[in-house]
Amino acid sequence: MPDSALTNSRIEAHYREHTPGSAKLAERAAASFPSGITHDSRFLEPYGLYIDRANGPRKWDVDGNEYVDYFGGHGALLLGHNNPVVASAVQDAYAKGTHFGASHALEIEWAEIVRQMVPCAQKVRFTSSGTEATLMAVRLARAYTTRPKILRFRTHFHGWNDHMAPGQANHFDGTATAGVLTGVADGVILVDPNDRDGVAAALAGGDIAGVILEPTGASTCMIPAAPGFLEYLREATSAAGALLIFDEVVTGFRVSPGGAQAALGVTPDLATFAKIIAGGLPGGAVVGKAEIFDLLDFQKARAGGFEKIGHQGTYNANPVAAAAGIAALTIIAETDACAKANAYGDAMRDGLNTIIREAGIPWAAYGEYSAVHVFTDPEGRGDTSPDNFEPTEMPFMELKGNNAEAVRKLRLAMLVNGVDMTGWPGGTISATHGDVELADTLTAFRTALGMLQEEGAI
Repeated sequence: MPDSALTNSRIEAHYREHTPGSAKLAERAAASFPSGITHDSRFLEPYGLYIDRANGPRKWDVDGNEYVDYFGGHGALLLGHNNPVVASAVQDAYAKGTHFGASHALEIEWAEIVRQMVPCAQKVRFTSSGTEATLMAVRLARAYTTRPKILRFRTHFHGWNDHMAPGQANHFDGTATAGVLTGVADGVILVDPNDRDGVAAALAGGDIAGVILEPTGASTCMIPAAPGFLEYLREATSAAGALLIFDEVVTGFRVSPGGAQAALGVTPDLATFAKIIAGGLPGGAVVGKAEIFDLLDFQKARAGGFEKIGHQGTYNANPVAAAAGIAALTIIAETDACAKANAYGDAMRDGLNTIIREAGIPWAAYGEYSAVHVFTDPEGRGDTSPDNFEPTEMPFMELKGNNAEAVRKLRLAMLVNGVDMTGWPGGTISATHGDVELADTLTAFRTALGMLQEEGAI
């Protein structure tokens, strides 16, 4: 967007006045990082926030401004920022050493907790990230079934490895994105979300090793899974000899202590985790049926005469991450943290929709569990309201799209009013969000919509 388009806005002018320290750091960052950022979701024009500290449901920027936070460490912080039990566990582990280059007791305890909580987790392999976990999951699926292809759903996000790049934000025809080999893209079959006929046709070919999806729908319920669709996939993959893979990098230990699979009662063959599993530190895992994990086992590969899948990773089951994961998962297993965050999600969606009705704009707040999305009428329907909005009946690309300029200004206006929401737009909630945060959020949203209306952005 040209600079001239970014300066004729009172909302943006307020933001610039509010955040001079962030502006200076953004200018420095541009010399080192592409677009001045280290994660695509942090891109915001004219520049994003630079945060100095955080605690519970709130964070403070380098200018001292306070925000109710809905980024939540990109979904990793169900327990909020700087949970004291997790922080203490990290400090104790750090004092003993950050890397042993050897096995340690904490990794066993960490895996045992995961196995107790997650229905499909007979075996566990730790990774450093969710992207690594999904890469290992599809490799296991292909090796286990001896089939070449993976079925994915358009708009579902599974990290940035080559197999997951086409069809998430672009290249919905399945062609290779920049830097991805055509042969890799050809090994992935893309189907529309909730498309049973498309799944059936793909599985009929007999070459699908696994079907991977976000179990609550793309971008954590932004494009919701249709009722009965997971049950259909469970039956269809079993009948076709393909593996069912749930990407629970976001939903794991958030939807419920056992993830979406426990809440929804559908058990996959494999599942991938990150974010909450490591207590907000770098760490991930792929879990699933024991016989599939034989492919990673030295002794079983030698005895069975098959090729073992190699898997290294300098930070796999790092002791500090393990300590954080143990502490966080224990709290989640023994308290009502998930239920608190989910209840807040219900209240926040209701509150946002009340304000949307008052403003008389064709938007709607929706979502499930502790994720909130705001539909911004990108196609200009003009007749949407919270009372007639049904996301399962909307075209999936319309749900995934948004009114880009309105969303940009909404985010800036919310920041000026003390709330950091995501660019979906929406947010991810922690168990530490409470009545005060909800009231502050709704006040900010009402004010922000008024600012957008005054500026003619909606």
